[in-house]
Amino acid sequence: MITTTTTNDLKNRWDELLNTRPNLRIRNAAIELGVSEAELLATRMGDGVARLKPDFAGILGAVGKLGRVMALTRNDDVVHERKGVYLNAQFNHGPVGLFVGADIDLRIFWGSWTSAFSVMEPGKDHPRYSLQFFAGNGEAVHKIYLIEESDAGAYHDLVEAFRGEDQTPELAVTPARSEPPEGPDAGIDIAAFRAEWLALKDTHDFHMLLRKHAVSRTQALRLAPEGGYAVRVPNSTLRHIITTVAEQAVPIMVFVGNRGMLQIHTGVVKQLMDVPEWFNVIDPDFNLHVREAAIVQSWIVRKPTADGLVTALECYDDKGAQLIQVFGKRKPGIPELETWRTVVAEAERALFQA
Repeated sequence: MITTTTTNDLKNRWDELLNTRPNLRIRNAAIELGVSEAELLATRMGDGVARLKPDFAGILGAVGKLGRVMALTRNDDVVHERKGVYLNAQFNHGPVGLFVGADIDLRIFWGSWTSAFSVMEPGKDHPRYSLQFFAGNGEAVHKIYLIEESDAGAYHDLVEAFRGEDQTPELAVTPARSEPPEGPDAGIDIAAFRAEWLALKDTHDFHMLLRKHAVSRTQALRLAPEGGYAVRVPNSTLRHIITTVAEQAVPIMVFVGNRGMLQIHTGVVKQLMDVPEWFNVIDPDFNLHVREAAIVQSWIVRKPTADGLVTALECYDDKGAQLIQVFGKRKPGIPELETWRTVVAEAERALFQA
C-alpha cells in the first residue's frame, strides 16, 4: 500500500519537535513522528531541499567531480562514514553498481533506490551540503556530504544538472517487502549444504548458496559444517576485536549495509570512543558508530576460497538482519593476514574463558 502524508501538518509537527529538542536528528524525528525520513525531508522542499531526477547512476557518476567528500551508509544500529573521492565507477553489472577505490568502496543495489534530494542544512560556521538517496519505503540508503576540501561549485552544478521537474513536497512511500519467514531445519538438505560450503571458492558465492538452499544467514550459521566454520561468540566480541586491531595496527575491512548499499572501509583503525549507547571509531577519514545493545547474535565465520580460509566476525540484530561484518584486509589472490587470524583466534579463546 502506498501512503502519503499531509505535508503542512507534518511540517508543523516537526517544527514543534525541533523547538523543544533542536539537536534531534531527522532520522530520530521521523521515528517519533511515525513517518519515514524521506517524507520528513520532503516537507522542506524549496527550503534548502530540492528533488533530483531519479538518474542515480548519472548522479553518482558525476560525484567524482566534487573531489573529497564523506560517504555515509547506515542501518538502524550501525553507521559507516568514509571520506574520499568517488573513483572507478562500474555500472555495467546489471542490478549491482560498484565503486572500487582505496577510500570509497561501495556495492550499490539499484533495485531499492527510488528518490534523491540535494540538501542544505544550516551549520555552525557555514551551510552543510549533501546528496541523499532513499528507498521506496522512505529509508535512507546512502548520503554524500561535502567537506572542507570538496568543490562546492561542482556540487551546485551537479544539482542544477539533475534537478527534477517535480518540486512539490508530497512524497509517496511504499512499505518495504518483509523477508520471508525462516523455514524449518528439517526441510533443508543439511549434508548437501555443508558439502557446498566446504567447496566454496569465493566468499561472494555464499549468497547464492543461501538462496539455493533457502536458508537465512543466521540459520546457515547454525547449520554450518563442523570444525569451526561458524562459532557463536559473545556479543562483546566486536568491541574486543576492534580494540585489539587498533592496539596492534592490524588492517581490517569493515562492511556495513542496508537494502540498497554496502559500504566498506579498508585500513587500520586507531581512535576509539564511547558515548552513551554507542561504541565508536573516530579516525580522520573513517568513523564507525555501533549501538552495541542491538547486537543479539555474533558469529566468527570461516569460508573456504581459492586463496585459503577467509575469516569474518558477523553481528546480527533480533530480526536476523546483519548489522556489520569485519574481515582482515585482503584482496583476491592474496591469502588472509595471519595477524588477523591470530586476533580472531585469541578472541575466541579469551572470550570463552572469561
